[in-house]
Amino acid sequence: MIVDTNVNLSRWPFRHLSGTEPAELVRDLRKHHITQCWVGSFDGIFHKDLSSANARLASECQTHGSGLLLPFGSVNPKLPDWQEDLRRCSEQHRMRGIRLHPNYHGYTLADPVFSELLNLAAARGLIVQLALCVEDERTQHPLVRVPPVDLAPLPDLIKAVPKLRIQLLNCYPQIRFNQLRSLATSGNVHFEISMAEGVGGVARWIDQLGLKRIMFGSHYPFFYLESALLKIQEAGLDQAQRTAIFEDNAKALLAQQ
Repeated sequence: MIVDTNVNLSRWPFRHLSGTEPAELVRDLRKHHITQCWVGSFDGIFHKDLSSANARLASECQTHGSGLLLPFGSVNPKLPDWQEDLRRCSEQHRMRGIRLHPNYHGYTLADPVFSELLNLAAARGLIVQLALCVEDERTQHPLVRVPPVDLAPLPDLIKAVPKLRIQLLNCYPQIRFNQLRSLATSGNVHFEISMAEGVGGVARWIDQLGLKRIMFGSHYPFFYLESALLKIQEAGLDQAQRTAIFEDNAKALLAQQ
């Protein structure tokens, strides 16, 4: 059994990706023995009407996959009435978490509104997925240059919200392990492996950050799903480690209140 904590629906505006339609996505996930995935929406990055984007995401996840797709809605705290978007994710759509893209939505982690969002999400028992990037800066469209998220303010923010459950997505290879270790010791912080690079990359993450904090994530369909699976295969993990990353750690985080 495999839980993929980093999957996306809808269309990426700058190139065609296979697997963005719900039926196609479900087919590909089942082909690779994925039993549950945490799904965000590319619409949540680029659309201003996030209420509609989140409603579509919730509907598509309910319609397709028979429980395979677990929706994580988007919240942009720079939009008017963003608190209502958060409420709808929690109360109306019964989502288990939200996915944030500060660099695309125009705020930094030092912005007071980000701290407010973390507190409100924690109070509602929502997992916060913080996407540090979506694509390598070298491949971005020249008119849409989006630098990765600066993590410097995050450890202190996490310490200030004890009930916060947070997972970092797309930890770009330029981040140093001392930054990630600082985050790992600041609270209930977790990581997924879609951008763990190099031979033995996943094994190094386990050594530096601790096995219980590492989860499987593919960043599919932006990345090939097979790439994330091969990272686990080549890491030389024993069965207990594989099970923890593939399934147990994600289920444990979902079960926390």
